[in-house]
Amino acid sequence: MANAKEIKRRISSIKNTAKITKAMELISTVKMKKAQDAATSKKAFMAEAMKVFLRIWDSLNDYAFFKQGSWDKTLWVMITSNKGLCWGYNVNTMKKVNSYRKETGEEMDYVTIWKRWALFVARTGNNIVADYSDDYSDNITPVFSKNVSDLVIEKFMSGEYKKVVIFYTHFVNTISQVPVARTFLEISKDDIFAYFKQVLGEDKYEDLAKEIEGESNEVYEFEPSKEEIAKQIVPMILEMMLYDILLQAKASEHSQRMVAMKAAKDNANSFAGKLTLAYNKARQAAITAEVSEIVSWVEAMKDA
Repeated sequence: MANAKEIKRRISSIKNTAKITKAMELISTVKMKKAQDAATSKKAFMAEAMKVFLRIWDSLNDYAFFKQGSWDKTLWVMITSNKGLCWGYNVNTMKKVNSYRKETGEEMDYVTIWKRWALFVARTGNNIVADYSDDYSDNITPVFSKNVSDLVIEKFMSGEYKKVVIFYTHFVNTISQVPVARTFLEISKDDIFAYFKQVLGEDKYEDLAKEIEGESNEVYEFEPSKEEIAKQIVPMILEMMLYDILLQAKASEHSQRMVAMKAAKDNANSFAGKLTLAYNKARQAAITAEVSEIVSWVEAMKDA
């Protein structure tokens, strides 16, 4: 029975692992739903804000927000996860970074929102402008996104960087999340439409494009002035855009962690089932051996 006892011990250990992964799956499900609801609730506001952006585009596109900086460097904002156990979430984002680097060959500095990436950048001798990893939590607030957006806007407006690119994972649904390299600054109409298409979906995007196209000949008056609109409204819209990106990234993280924990739970339960079958066979073999010994002993006594 020694073999059966060892199998039974392993079954108990694997079932405990299944309980832990199930609990982690449930926690990630709740957190994913919270982040998803937060991102979804902002869609209507983001849609209206972007409509305003696109309507006044031709009147404001000569301001610094809409022009590349004079330096050759690019500022990369890296949004990943401080925690593991989320399958290929961080790996896929880094693959996107590497492919983008190979395509563009840009010289870059970093704003990091992930501890491990910050350590990697530091070890490879690259420059970290700012690291927000310690402040990045499941409870993403507009204050946090404002701190990040204020920094990158300041760096871009000072002319230190020709553009700002954000790397993150866009949440499509529970099964699908897409790594994205999003140009944050300078602002281009194509980038705004691409962002809209990804956030709103194909149908709503087509409706929006037709609506904006139908208003292309409208003339707008600005109060108090174009300069004040560009100074106050544009940073606010960029801040909300970054807030939405952070929520999308967090929903993607929890979604992939939920799927990973579900797979781990299912695998543990499947393995426990196989071991239970092996345990039953080993126990049956032991009982059969004991019965055979008893029968043999009885027969031997008869002969005596």
